[in-house]
Amino acid sequence: MKLFKKRIKKTGLPPGTLIVSDNKKIQKSHISIFHYNENSLQETTHDTLDYEKLINSLPVYWVNVDGLYDVKILETIGKAFSIHFLSLEDILNTDQRPKCEEHEDYIFLVVKMITHNKEKDEIDSEQVSFLVTENAALTFQEKTGDVFNPVRERIRKGKGRIRKKDSDYLVYSLFDIIVDEYFEVLEHLGEKVENLENEVIDTPSTETAAKIHSLRQKVLLLRRSIWPLREVINSLMRSESTLIHDDTKLFLRDLYDHTIQVIETIETYRDMLVGILDMYISVSGNRMNEIMKVLTIISTLFMPLGFLAGVYGMNFKYMPELESQWGYPVVIGVMILIIICLLAYFKKRKWI
Repeated sequence: MKLFKKRIKKTGLPPGTLIVSDNKKIQKSHISIFHYNENSLQETTHDTLDYEKLINSLPVYWVNVDGLYDVKILETIGKAFSIHFLSLEDILNTDQRPKCEEHEDYIFLVVKMITHNKEKDEIDSEQVSFLVTENAALTFQEKTGDVFNPVRERIRKGKGRIRKKDSDYLVYSLFDIIVDEYFEVLEHLGEKVENLENEVIDTPSTETAAKIHSLRQKVLLLRRSIWPLREVINSLMRSESTLIHDDTKLFLRDLYDHTIQVIETIETYRDMLVGILDMYISVSGNRMNEIMKVLTIISTLFMPLGFLAGVYGMNFKYMPELESQWGYPVVIGVMILIIICLLAYFKKRKWI
């Protein structure tokens, strides 16, 4: 998981230049198209796009492009739907901030689709770009695989309102699925935060700091992706464009509330992780203090013993105690007495 993606180098090139990064050029895009109305449905898949094949008698269609590997596809779509070249450039550059741009014939939207990769136990972030026109919704994804299957199934089975509504409601449904996935990711993070808090209290270790850092990165990724989404949905709610109908705005208002709930949860986790980090530092400091306390007591106890041993270790001929029969037991007894007195003194001062 990367908080920031490496940008495609376009220094010196004119605005709107479409460039595919080197690691994407060897791959192919996959296109799926849904033509539907309340009574009919046609579903097709393609590797290339011919706009003439998009035109038929059904009023609404959804074009989904998996993999931004073919500039020709974007150019075809741009020409067919009169998409501004700067919007096409933003689709291809996948480090965009979530945003909403209204144009004369379409609305351009960028959001982040965040999922939990259970195999790697990581959080994956992917940019999804939307184009909303009068009778079509177009989505562009970085790679194959998304969270939109429930929407596809509702279209195939004719369940819900999607087949009865226009393209703006389809886009709302896709947004709703993305936000629902946020809750799944937050639930996973919540369990990790709770377990980490217990670990800091019970058995903190050097690995604990790394776990705290990793979780903070994930929360920052979520915050960076979701905070602007509130502005996007708010812009759609307040839009005066004829592409967004009033009945859809009611659903967008509910989606806006869900987004606020997600943001509040993220802020709560962020505050908890700050507290956990402070707790970890405090617990680690207390453990170090206890260790230093024990070592200091041991050193203090042996200081007078070392002094006595040093005195009687000197090689002088005339030392009366050396000739005494009870000299050795007396010195040992004095050493023991010193230890007892020091321990009693430490106990009285509540140092131990």
